Amino acid sequence: MSVIEYGQNEVLAVCRTEHMSPYLLSVAAVEPRGTAPAAKRVAYLVDLQTIRVLDLLAGGNVLATVSHDSRIDWLELNLRGSHLLFRDKRHQLHLYDLQTQQRSSLLDYCQYVQWVPGSDVIVAQSRSNLCVWYSVKDPDRLTIIAIKGDVEGIERSPGKTEVMVNEGLNTASYALDEALIDFGSALDDLDLQRAMATLEPLELTAETEAQWTQLAAVALEHEQLAVAETCYAALGDVAKARYLHKLVKASNKAASGGAPDQLPTTVRAQLALLSKQWPVAEALLLAQGQVDEAIAAYKEAHRWDDAIRVADTARHPQTEELKRTYYQWLLQTSQEDKAGAVKEREGDYLMAISLYLKGGLPAKAAQVIISHPGTYDNTLLDSIAAALSKAGLHERCGDLYQHLGRAQEALQSFKRGHAYRKAVELARQISPASVVTLEEEWGDWLASQKQMDAAINHFIEAGSTLKAIEAAIAARQFTKAAGIVDFLEPAKAQPYYRRMGQHYEEANNRQEAERYMLRAGAPMDAVEMWMRAGNWEAAQKVARGYLSEDELHQFYSKRARSCEANRQWQDAENAYVAGGEVDMAVNMYKRNKMWLQMLKLVQTHKRDQLPQAHLLVAQALQAEGSWREAERHFCEAKEWKGAVAMYRQQGMWEDALRVAKV
Repeated sequence: MSVIEYGQNEVLAVCRTEHMSPYLLSVAAVEPRGTAPAAKRVAYLVDLQTIRVLDLLAGGNVLATVSHDSRIDWLELNLRGSHLLFRDKRHQLHLYDLQTQQRSSLLDYCQYVQWVPGSDVIVAQSRSNLCVWYSVKDPDRLTIIAIKGDVEGIERSPGKTEVMVNEGLNTASYALDEALIDFGSALDDLDLQRAMATLEPLELTAETEAQWTQLAAVALEHEQLAVAETCYAALGDVAKARYLHKLVKASNKAASGGAPDQLPTTVRAQLALLSKQWPVAEALLLAQGQVDEAIAAYKEAHRWDDAIRVADTARHPQTEELKRTYYQWLLQTSQEDKAGAVKEREGDYLMAISLYLKGGLPAKAAQVIISHPGTYDNTLLDSIAAALSKAGLHERCGDLYQHLGRAQEALQSFKRGHAYRKAVELARQISPASVVTLEEEWGDWLASQKQMDAAINHFIEAGSTLKAIEAAIAARQFTKAAGIVDFLEPAKAQPYYRRMGQHYEEANNRQEAERYMLRAGAPMDAVEMWMRAGNWEAAQKVARGYLSEDELHQFYSKRARSCEANRQWQDAENAYVAGGEVDMAVNMYKRNKMWLQMLKLVQTHKRDQLPQAHLLVAQALQAEGSWREAERHFCEAKEWKGAVAMYRQQGMWEDALRVAKV
């Protein structure tokens, strides 16, 4: 995409984008107005989640690249291109300040948004609320108006700005505060007097307070002291207003003496102090040779270090007096830590230690001993060590003892402070035999802090295999746990293999779970796992390969009863037969009057009992009144006399005669 300007024969900028929708592209171009410079900027999408803004006056330099976590569906620059509005597919509205590179979230749900034409005022709709931001510098301050309908657009005419809302049968208009809108235009033109005149007749509300604050900041930036004084007076900040009033008087006095149009250096320095721009104020004062004034400014702000630095640099005759004053002030205000630092810099280490201890900073006192070796009183050293221990700074106490060559005391302090790394390093030098114990203590402490991953290696170093396994299992590092368990005796390893098998079952890795259950000597657990998973073939494979005869019988019996309860007749039959309980299968079919299945089972597994089975079925069918079926089974059992007797009892002589003839 090439950006051109009418009347210019050269391309302003070239940018690469695949998104040419007017809702995803924005150009801001204004000519210089008043003291406000010209601005020409373009915003476009690099991809669906990234916006890039170019400065066309600077040859297409990149002003900002805004990355977002969701697809962007709308963007627009304001009139001068200083702020960027954009909305994403979740209907969240954001504002980006190109000068400060700061992003602000305006609305969580936005269905309409637009800049008021010719201004920096934002109008947006969030469900039944019309939201208006009169100041983009303060996005937290907004005006909310309840509406009924959807915003259609913004109409602006001289002295009047209205938001048009479609309420169904008619269109309603909601007027915006024209004074606050005019204020934004005046501020864009840097016409501060007009901006101030716009705000003066208005009451102090949340919106006007934000406008006064914004005007004050711009006035100070452009050294318009009278305007800034009026702003702070309107805001009720009497201290700043009085301070600026003095600067205005000083500036007017200098101007009456024939000074140039810009503010006197002294006034500019005071203005920098008001804005807490200390380096700028210092440079301005020192450039005029006003060393005393720079020192006084720092002293008034209690920036003593800067005051002493300026005095030292300028070789001020009262430098030593300033240092003494600073030291006395620190003591009077109970700032023993800073007073100790002063004495440490001066080389008075004993006094520095005393002050640190008085201020409750034994760690700094110990650091003085370590950083500045020398001959110190043992009583002083013991008092520092006691203070460190009392404060719970055992590691620092150990460092002090180690520096003093008191290795055993250092080792004990490191252990109390759980500084096991330093304790192990020291033990390797003075007592190698205690390293193993320290490694185990280190692992125990890490385990108590729930740092199981770190504890594993220390238990291994200490030879505490069982603790290492427990830590690995607690850290869910089962591969590492298995590697450690492999070195144990089988009897000790089995409980851990069982726990690992349970873990892999929970993780649905049943093949691995089966392997560990078998290694744990618990094949029944593996069988039950496969049965819970509904994999009968895998369960039967494990059962046949690893269960004893009694366990196998118990397994098949349990399986058969479960299938029978669930009316899974064929599976129940298979389980009964596999367990050698054919009679149980026969009885199951008999109880449920499944005669054909029963006869088929008897024919397959107990053929010699087939006639008795047919006779049993015939008698059952006779009791039910199924004469023809009963006759057939009587005949299969070679008991035709029973069929004849059945027909005679029922008076069915023809059927009895027919059977007898056959």
